[in-house]
Amino acid sequence: MSLVDELLRKCEEGYKHAVVAFVDRDGYPVSVATSYGVDPERGVVKLRTPAGDLVPTEGTRVNVIVSHIRPAPEMGYDQRRYIQFWGEVTRSNGNLELKPRRGHSWNEHEVPFFQYSEVSVRQGHEYLQRLSEEQGRPVKPRLSPLWLFLRATRLPFLSATVIPVLLGIAAAALHGEFHLGYGLLTLLAASFIHLALNVANDVFDTRSGADPANTTPTQFSGGSRVIHYGLLSMKQMAWMSAAFYAAGIGIGVYLAIQRGVWPIVTLGAIGVAISVFYTAPPFRLVHRGVGEVAVALGFGPIVLLGAYFVQAQQFSLEAAFLSAPVAILIALVLYVNEIPDRRGDAQVGKRTLPVRWSKDAVITAYVWAAALTFMLIGGGAVAGVIARPAIIALVTIPLAKKVVEGMRAHYDSPYELMGFMGTNIKLHAYTGGLLFAGYLIAIAADRILDVAPVWLT
Repeated sequence: MSLVDELLRKCEEGYKHAVVAFVDRDGYPVSVATSYGVDPERGVVKLRTPAGDLVPTEGTRVNVIVSHIRPAPEMGYDQRRYIQFWGEVTRSNGNLELKPRRGHSWNEHEVPFFQYSEVSVRQGHEYLQRLSEEQGRPVKPRLSPLWLFLRATRLPFLSATVIPVLLGIAAAALHGEFHLGYGLLTLLAASFIHLALNVANDVFDTRSGADPANTTPTQFSGGSRVIHYGLLSMKQMAWMSAAFYAAGIGIGVYLAIQRGVWPIVTLGAIGVAISVFYTAPPFRLVHRGVGEVAVALGFGPIVLLGAYFVQAQQFSLEAAFLSAPVAILIALVLYVNEIPDRRGDAQVGKRTLPVRWSKDAVITAYVWAAALTFMLIGGGAVAGVIARPAIIALVTIPLAKKVVEGMRAHYDSPYELMGFMGTNIKLHAYTGGLLFAGYLIAIAADRILDVAPVWLT
């Protein structure tokens, strides 16, 4: 059975009317709705002649499309699907008939809308290329500068940097070491390195073929894709990454000179190396299945201990311990975000843990990692290793439970899993925020009360 024959039979499955599009005698595009039927045995679409003058003449090339869409309260639309045919119409018993020469279809139940958009990117580029040739000038996709910057840098993900920096500063402040200016510079330097990492990842993922191979990106995974979409060139993104690295390293050098050269230079060098070689050859850490470890180190101990040292000019066991739950949670953000990308990643040899492991193994590892996170927070607070009020961060345990339930139910459905990926990001942000709030409570108690109760220290 040919594709056209298969589509003709599908036309009988819940479509109510057809839209006939053609160019009229005056050269204007026209679209008219009409009722229709199909005769699969003859291979034709039978169309009732539309009322009025907007009727294609014998032999006119037309596009006929049948479609279905359902308004869904609070979420737009769902059940979207269509079938379309191209060919010339003929007259038959006062009506029209189309014997399609070619056809095309899409069903949201079979291919989700976002994936459909992704698999159409190549066709979009080909269309823009033909349009450029016809008009004699480059025609490219465009996005407003602000939205393009936000997309290219993935700025909202800076929470991964802000949280450990603030916790490092708070841990030092609890023991009487607080320098606002150095704290702001630390936050700025770490943020620049993070943005440089985000942009560099897109460059190397495009070069490796990971972005083109991934047809199921989500709001939280798959990178910015601005190179893949043609919004920015690889050269522009490379220069942007280099600029962010230069700014971050420059501020880091200043902080090292002011607060302690070798500790800050050592941590900074390790952090920059991890960020560069996360996707860059020759190491390509994420391709070797150690991306989660690299992210945990970079956005846990390295950033938090660095922020603490800039304030206190020394390291502490408390800061190192405090960095552990933050490190695990940010690694879990990457871990879950890799699930929808695993098929595309596997095609280009990007051997992330979800690529290597089974569904059950991935979920089991998440459960144990999340449990360890809350054991560290609870145990550390009770023992006084970290500020005791930080135990309030345990209220986010239900979020972890919700993520696990979502993984079990929607592991193979990227766009149904997407909401739970957002919950996982909230788990990191809210837990980190509550740890910070716990330290602020302890700092306030220390400053306000002559003798603070043990449970507030």
